[in-house]
Amino acid sequence: MKSLLTVLKYTLLLALSGALMVYAVRGQDLSRIGHYIATANYFWLGVTMTLSVLGYLSRAYRWQMQLTASRHQVPFWEVYHAMMVGYLANIVLPRMGEVIRCSVLRRTSGVPVEVSLGTVITERVIDVLVLGLLLGAVLLLDFDKFWAFIQGLFADQYDSLAANRGVLLAVAGIGALLLLVFGYLLVRNLEKLRQNALFVKVVAFVRGLLAGVFSVLRLNNKGVFLLHTFFTWLVYFLMDYLAFLCFPETYDLGMRAGLAVLTFGAFGMAAPVSGGIGVFHVLVQSTLLVYGVSKEAGIAYALVVHGAQTLLVVVLGGISFVLSAVHSGKTVNREQLVINSEQ
Repeated sequence: MKSLLTVLKYTLLLALSGALMVYAVRGQDLSRIGHYIATANYFWLGVTMTLSVLGYLSRAYRWQMQLTASRHQVPFWEVYHAMMVGYLANIVLPRMGEVIRCSVLRRTSGVPVEVSLGTVITERVIDVLVLGLLLGAVLLLDFDKFWAFIQGLFADQYDSLAANRGVLLAVAGIGALLLLVFGYLLVRNLEKLRQNALFVKVVAFVRGLLAGVFSVLRLNNKGVFLLHTFFTWLVYFLMDYLAFLCFPETYDLGMRAGLAVLTFGAFGMAAPVSGGIGVFHVLVQSTLLVYGVSKEAGIAYALVVHGAQTLLVVVLGGISFVLSAVHSGKTVNREQLVINSEQ
């Protein structure tokens, strides 16, 4: 039953991606989109893909710093390969890549999943904070353009929420009450729970998770960590900005447009769908529309940029998957030899 629900969930997410892609190209001249893609200057796309590799290396080094701070010394390439396998998994299984890369790291380096997962959570929190700053910068730099865009995007949803405000408040109140009851029962039965094997395992997992989360506070060189964070997001910006040079309609767009595409594109990639497919394309197309780029050129830009990055992740992630599997097999064989020798 659980497997069936999992398949159904991912099928629905894939269907949502497909529906959004259809929405993005609906009513447009497909021949023009094809012309934009066929005549794009792929030299600059190659430059952006090279920058992507540097960005991945920087993120892997930053993750290695977190793992070191959590008292786990892991070779750089093992960290990198685990991360790339996770990115590859996200293309097929939305948001499962974070768990999978931690599982790979456990098999290749012995780092407990809860610890590495804690470091990934910290990484995601930092990314959300950076994304929030970028969103604020975009709205301040082009406030008039994006105020109209946001109003049009959320007007209907706001009216619907306002009309059902009483229902929403009631649901929130019930949720708060249930949370208080749960807290009371937890405190009252805490001694009994401490004797429960499952509860003990959950507590140990949470402690390991928190150790990973707060590892960032124990970094030996916080300046280098911040530098890699800045460099990673700079690479993301340059990837989107230099990709403008691939198409005549986006060639003259400035850095503000690049910052906007980076920000809203990142929201699209963070959506719980396979590789951001559909959501990324709609948001990037809509953002470029704000800057006067036609829908056809906007969706062509999104298709080329997203397609190139997906292809790169498939290639690099596939290589990392093979190398991690080989290394994991060697690790298991060594452990078995040690066990046999002890017997």
